[in-house]
This record gives sequence, C-alpha cells and structure tokens, in this order.
Amino acid sequence: MIKKLKRIEVEEKLKSLGLIVFTPQEFKDIFEVSQNTASVFITLNLKSGLFTKLRNGFYMIKDAIVPHYFIANKLYQPSYISLETALSYYGLIPETVYGFTSITTKASREYEIAIGNFTYQTIKKEAFTGYQLKDINQEKVLIADPEKALADYLYFVDLKKVSLNDRLELRNIDKNKLIKYAKLFNRKGMLKLIEEIYVEYRKPREIY
Repeated sequence: MIKKLKRIEVEEKLKSLGLIVFTPQEFKDIFEVSQNTASVFITLNLKSGLFTKLRNGFYMIKDAIVPHYFIANKLYQPSYISLETALSYYGLIPETVYGFTSITTKASREYEIAIGNFTYQTIKKEAFTGYQLKDINQEKVLIADPEKALADYLYFVDLKKVSLNDRLELRNIDKNKLIKYAKLFNRKGMLKLIEEIYVEYRKPREIY
C-alpha cells in the first residue's frame, strides 16, 4: 500500500524536526516512503509553492525563515562558515559582507541562488579545524573561531587569491592562537604575513 502524504502534515513535521532544509533521502527516511513517492511529492510541491529548490538534491520550506549561515552549512558538506563572512560577523573587518563564504575539504564550489551567493573554498584536511557549533538566530551553525577565520583568510591572501584588507581589527585576537592555526597550513609566508599585519596595526592611525 502506497502511503499518502498530506501537505499540511508534511510541513508541520519537517518544521517540528527542524528540517527546514532537507534532502530527498532525509524526506524518504522521515516519512517512511519510497524514493519515487518522495520525489513525486517534492516535485509537486515545488510547483505548489510549499518547497523551493536550493540546488540539486537540496530543498527547503519556502516560507521558512532560516539563517543563511545554517543554509551554508547544509548546502555543501563538510563545511564551516569562515573567511570574510566570519570576519564580518566577529567585527574583524568593518565591511558588511553580502555573500556567504565557507571552508571545505572538498572541491571549491559557488552557488548563486535566489536567497544569496554561497562560496566554498578548499583547504587541506590537516587545517580543517578551529570551528565550533554556535547558536545564531536560534539555529546551530558551524562557524570558525575568530583566529581560525583570520588564519583561513590569510592563507588565501598568501596564495594571492584575495587582497589583504588594510582595516583588520586585531584587538580581540589571540595572536598565539592565530599562529597555532596558521602553522597548520605549513606556509612560512603566512607567519611573515601575521607579523606584517601586526606591525601595521600598531602604527598610529589617522583620523579623518
């Protein structure tokens, strides 16, 4: 006997389980239906407006309010929020960042979807650490420690893939912890870069 799924009951159950963002496999397991039934229900309710597609294999309840950081974690795994997004979150750079940048051990990816731009940059597995589960807007999100976010950022500066922000705020950064994380990348240029940014940071700043 084919199990019949009701839209309202499905929506309520997904929300009660915190599965605002889900995969077809998760949907299949939760509602104990066949892969075909899950696929048909998801497809029909993309058209009805209950769900929206994030990318292939990832969907969300359309009217749900979900932190973009949470979506970034879910969209491409393993990953954690870092780089400019985390630097802005911690106030280490003054700019507001509109895209959402993460670190992964998988191939680099970028997803431009209706709700935002999500970028994932690759680092080696030995350096994939220094993040924590943090409550952000009532959702648990994997995000780098401030020092690790900065170390990740300096790694890509050292690779000449991004330009160094000349307005880094280092007041609340533990320099020893930053160096510890930098050493995971095994690049001498990063340690030199750390010394350089601290020299610049200690210089008197002009007030305009």
